Amino acid sequence: MEDFEREKELKAFDETKLGVKALVDAGITKVPRIFHHPHDNTKIASQSEDTKNYAIPVIDLANIHQDPCARKSVVESIRDASETFGFFQIVNHGIPVSILNQMKDGVLNFFEQDNEVKKEFYTREPKPFMYYSNIKLYKAVAATWKDTFLCNMAPVPPKPEDLPIVCRDILLKYLNQVKKLGNVLFELLSEALGLNPSYLRDYGCADGLYAFGHYYPACPEPELTLGAVKHADVVFLTVLLQDHVGGLQILHKDMWIDVPPVPDALIINMGDLIQLVTNDKFKSVHHRVVANLGAPRVSIASFFGTIYHESTRKFGPIKELLSEDNPAKYRETSISEFVVHFTTKCPTVILLPPVVHPFPAPTIKPLLLMLPSHANWMLLFAVVSPMFQSQLSPNVDCFIFVKSLTEKELVIMKKTILW
Repeated sequence: MEDFEREKELKAFDETKLGVKALVDAGITKVPRIFHHPHDNTKIASQSEDTKNYAIPVIDLANIHQDPCARKSVVESIRDASETFGFFQIVNHGIPVSILNQMKDGVLNFFEQDNEVKKEFYTREPKPFMYYSNIKLYKAVAATWKDTFLCNMAPVPPKPEDLPIVCRDILLKYLNQVKKLGNVLFELLSEALGLNPSYLRDYGCADGLYAFGHYYPACPEPELTLGAVKHADVVFLTVLLQDHVGGLQILHKDMWIDVPPVPDALIINMGDLIQLVTNDKFKSVHHRVVANLGAPRVSIASFFGTIYHESTRKFGPIKELLSEDNPAKYRETSISEFVVHFTTKCPTVILLPPVVHPFPAPTIKPLLLMLPSHANWMLLFAVVSPMFQSQLSPNVDCFIFVKSLTEKELVIMKKTILW
């Protein structure tokens, strides 16, 4: 698709202010070209003969406040899961099932409410509550098959009148519960690191909280698109509530592993900042959401981080975890500086050896001028975050990959973004 034609289609889609859901409601049977993603050849664990070794742990938090033995066992399980998978699910977490169900209904009700009412919240300008489809619509190589709302909760809570009536009460109630749960999780993670239970909370990991409500419509051609592209979370910790539909996958040992819905459970995953402060002890891993042909999927992801609030506070590897054998791998950085490094393209480029792939993306034609004349290359653009700059020359800020990445390479290049 030519640049001008693609831009025209993106703008037409954006100006409807009704997102992907409106396309499905209109009865489309083909996925529009702006949603087409390059094929991913990564193996999928569910298609493997041995799936037992690729199960995300489910951890029961019952009695952690009453029984020291139960708490010790939970701390050990959380440590193992955070070091191995970077993901785990929790049950008996203290948030009532009724609130979980009401929150899922609240997300569904927002996206399925009257279009004219919903349109009033559609924006790409920063607000306490934002509704949009694809925040990087005009920059990404392809749009994703989902619509989203964003609610900032802490450190500055929203005014009730800024929130949509259809989900206002339950959103505030649920996020207040998540904030309390976050304090408990940071206590357990602190203990898993051998630190005082209040360490991570006192360090500022729980200061910020915001949430994305996602609506993934059923897709007529799910093999052509994605609900969420491969990414990791630029936060300390994520708490995800998903419905029964499923579709979340994590990348583990160069395979996509399903994170199946567990009734009344919450999914917890480590973010990039927790990997930074633990000096790589806890892992932030890539994950994605696949599109599906059946029912629409809803989820709400709550993030502990202050990405949407200015702060000069610096974070670096926790000194109590460092030693002569375990020196600091990362320099100190503020969250805003971290995000800028992660999202900003820089002029210094290194080319790695190529492997031929289909290359349909005219949006990066200028980059081809830097390469030898070969047909059919696909380029991956990756930004080096502050987490990894200490391992590289200070003059090297970004890489262009013209080959597939293995998990070992992702240790050095944590983020890959298709442009």
